[in-house]
Amino acid sequence: MSLKSSNKVETNRYELTVEVDGVTFENAVNKVYKKEVKRINIPGFRKGKAPRAIIEKMYGSEVFYEDAMKDLYPEALENAAKEAGLTLVRDKIDLDVENAGKDGFVFKATVTVEPEVSIENYKGIEYKPMSLEITEEDIDNDIKRVQERNSRLVTVEGRAAENGDVAVIDFEGFLDGEAFDGGKAENYSLTLGEGQFIPGFEEQIVGHNAGEEFTINVTFPEDYQAEELAGKATEFKINLHEIKKRELPEVDDEFIKDVSEFETVADYRADVKEKLAKAREEEAKNDKNNQVAKSLAEKLVAEIPDAMYENAIDNFIGEFEMNLRAQGLDINTYMQYVGLDEQALREQYKERAEAQVKVRLALRAVAEAEGIDASEEEIEEEYNKLAEAYKVDVARVKAAFTVEDIAKDVKNEKAMKLVQESAVEAAGEEA
Repeated sequence: MSLKSSNKVETNRYELTVEVDGVTFENAVNKVYKKEVKRINIPGFRKGKAPRAIIEKMYGSEVFYEDAMKDLYPEALENAAKEAGLTLVRDKIDLDVENAGKDGFVFKATVTVEPEVSIENYKGIEYKPMSLEITEEDIDNDIKRVQERNSRLVTVEGRAAENGDVAVIDFEGFLDGEAFDGGKAENYSLTLGEGQFIPGFEEQIVGHNAGEEFTINVTFPEDYQAEELAGKATEFKINLHEIKKRELPEVDDEFIKDVSEFETVADYRADVKEKLAKAREEEAKNDKNNQVAKSLAEKLVAEIPDAMYENAIDNFIGEFEMNLRAQGLDINTYMQYVGLDEQALREQYKERAEAQVKVRLALRAVAEAEGIDASEEEIEEEYNKLAEAYKVDVARVKAAFTVEDIAKDVKNEKAMKLVQESAVEAAGEEA
């Protein structure tokens, strides 16, 4: 298999003319024959035992050609692209076969390839450093979350419901005077002000007292998942049984002993401050990396084919599907539940996909500009990291990822390290 010619037909689209030699083609045809013969009945022969020559005589000498060519296209195209110095992008391929016969065949394929890239001023990118200061308020807020986890609900008497209260209610919804499915519940505990229900619902409970029965009117959002209710004005009958509020425990030494391994509030606060400081350092590091990566992507000069963005979206959705399956869900059920169609789901990943593609191409441009390469030792180390991350044998990782793929990752990591280490704080600015 070899490249005969490579011609650019439009931006990021090339026509490759590829030749497959007779020996390679013959081997592929024979492989197809061995697979297909099991299903072929020829008079005078047991099923699956007819010689290839007999089958070809009966059905034509080209009977196995199409399947053989389909088997050969991927590898032939990949090899031809490498020979032409191009990297293929998964996209529509236009194929045209010429001269198929015992001496092999020639085909033309119009393919999408990764774009030419260039980048400048990637060293010394400015970023706004995040403040590392841990305030007393930060510590108080962290301790308050511990208080809330250990809080208890107590009944409120002598006042109306307020935001932050838990209202215990019966409710039933009506559309045009008729009760609708899913609009009824009894003794439901609703935290007011958290926005759990549709806009306007919780707000109209505020101000009412325990024991009251009243009616509220709300309009469902236009994009509500239940189409029969989307955008519709409805009425809810409410019976407010009880109002409760969260009572937080006092933060004293006894409380600290109950919720931690420390003896005093002072020791606990010191520990909280230390942990928050470490978390803030990591957060600041990630924030810096994100700022630099975003700026780097903006410096990229390239005409990026849409197929690269679409493929990135496919990958994100594929990962999401795997996570859903691990929870016993399928993506169609999920989309129905949240009121999304396929296009809306893809739209959610669009910005993230574009950023990922641009950063990867920018790093490729940096690696090319800096002459960054990946050594055999670095590639082997990356294989071992992946094996450890996936908890599988290295051999399985090597079967799943080519050396070229791993080499790209290694070069990108080295390029990113170079860019990140050269980044500088913006003068007088703090995020």
